[in-house]
Amino acid sequence: MRARILMATGLALGLALGLAWLVPPAVAGTPAVHEYTLDNGMTVVVREDHRAPVVVSMVWFAVGSSYEQRPLTGISHVVEHMMFKGTETRPTGEFSRLIAERGGHQNAFTGRDFTGYHQQLAVEHLPLAFELEADRMQNLVFDQGEYEREMEVVREERRQRVEDNPTAKFMERFRAVAWSASPYGQPVIGWMEDLDRLRLSEVEDWYRRWHGPESATLVVVGAVDPDAVFALAEEHFGPVPARERPEPIPGGDIPDPGERAVTVRIPAELPYLAMGWRVPTLGSIDREDEEALREVYALALLRAVLSGGQAAILPERLERQQGVAVGAGASYSATARLQDLFLLAGRPAPGAGLDELEAALREEVQRLQEEPLDEERLVRARRQYVADELFSQDSMRAQAMRLGALESTGIGWEAGERFLEGVQTVTAEDIQRVARRYLVDDQLTVGRLVPADREASTDAGEEQ
Repeated sequence: MRARILMATGLALGLALGLAWLVPPAVAGTPAVHEYTLDNGMTVVVREDHRAPVVVSMVWFAVGSSYEQRPLTGISHVVEHMMFKGTETRPTGEFSRLIAERGGHQNAFTGRDFTGYHQQLAVEHLPLAFELEADRMQNLVFDQGEYEREMEVVREERRQRVEDNPTAKFMERFRAVAWSASPYGQPVIGWMEDLDRLRLSEVEDWYRRWHGPESATLVVVGAVDPDAVFALAEEHFGPVPARERPEPIPGGDIPDPGERAVTVRIPAELPYLAMGWRVPTLGSIDREDEEALREVYALALLRAVLSGGQAAILPERLERQQGVAVGAGASYSATARLQDLFLLAGRPAPGAGLDELEAALREEVQRLQEEPLDEERLVRARRQYVADELFSQDSMRAQAMRLGALESTGIGWEAGERFLEGVQTVTAEDIQRVARRYLVDDQLTVGRLVPADREASTDAGEEQ
């Protein structure tokens, strides 16, 4: 067992789903992050938080939808559902019942780059969480009847979240067009056609390939002693045999210069516009390259400059001053495993149209490229960025989410702990430089959601 104990420079890291990462090194008294690696390859990360006698325990597997190829899209999410079925020693429902009887909460999630399982419970019940997780890591039973029932649940989940949600359905198509080859172009929940043909044998094979200890990170945050957690992890997870860790499919997109466009006409109440530029992330760069790191820091702060609070550029100019947008904003996930999109999106305000909104967004991008930001706006964005991070990391669960996401993407929690320090060094010239380099037409995809059941004039930016 290899151990590392490193001091964190800030609160711990959090998700995903356009995150900025970290609090200033000046924050004193932040507990250390303790990290071990078990002999079977499983990583164990612990942070103490003694504000309450509870603990959050998470097991993360480094596999998600970006590891999939057609016709197996959605298979990581299906495995997540099956992990709550029975094992060789426990019937279906026993896992949830045992946690609930002890007053705990448990759930799971699937993302593009990882799948995670978590419990929050009184600290004295942590051994039970470890025992249950170690059991289903190696002894899951794949029953055909249980599988068919669960697939109906998954398909209904897709219908509710995507098929019956016009914006979600539009964004699914938008991402598919934005990426020529990157697996980020396929939905986490999978295409319905793939779900309809998926077989139980394929799901079981995916579980056995990707859900072993060599692909797993155990994250524990709470009122614990790190050494005791490591000993407990070795007791329960140490005996789980390691498997041969498969290599993920190549994740980079195929260079394809030239602006792309997609118009989606479906029944919807309101139109919607999305503009996405392909940009680097922490997971897609050489993190020893200081220039590349600085670009990611600048993109993260640029996101805050554009939509970090009501004083940011898009709410101020497009919503309040020009009145062309409703809810215009920017998003960017600096901690993605692969190259991702820097996204500007919103709805046209009443009396405005998609053409007008797109023109206004393009004007703001051009202004960023031609005029360095004034110092007051830059300072305000930095302060808002730091405040958002402080508040986002107040809970034990958020701290565990941050640590687990960074470990599972291969970025490492240490890089995340240094992130805010880097963001705070970003200058107006850095912002201008990344806007000129990345927010260009050759990297751009423009998507329009046009309500199919609504008459609109050409002046409103919508085609009949």
